Amino acid sequence: MNYFGFLTGIITLLIIGLGFPLVIQTERRLGYLWWVYMLALGILIIGASLFIANDWLSVIVGVLGATFVWGSTELKEQAARAGLGWFPRHAKKIQPPFANIIKKWPAPHL
Repeated sequence: MNYFGFLTGIITLLIIGLGFPLVIQTERRLGYLWWVYMLALGILIIGASLFIANDWLSVIVGVLGATFVWGSTELKEQAARAGLGWFPRHAKKIQPPFANIIKKWPAPHL
């Protein structure tokens, strides 16, 4: 039997499951303007997965990168959910570099 697909699904589920707290805590502590950096990090991680010869490690790294890309699209929506009172807010968020430029860009949405 080939367990590669089954185990890949389980690993993907676990990594994506860890992405939810990542989005919640990133928005709470840093704010949604960090979406640009999270997106760039995800793309870099996905690109790195292309150069990994081991199939298992390549899959894990690729799914991790995709989770960061997905997380970047969720930060703005998480800010809206926090604004509704569904999640706690943190008043003193750390502003990203070039925040005034990033504010002019539309946040990605899936």
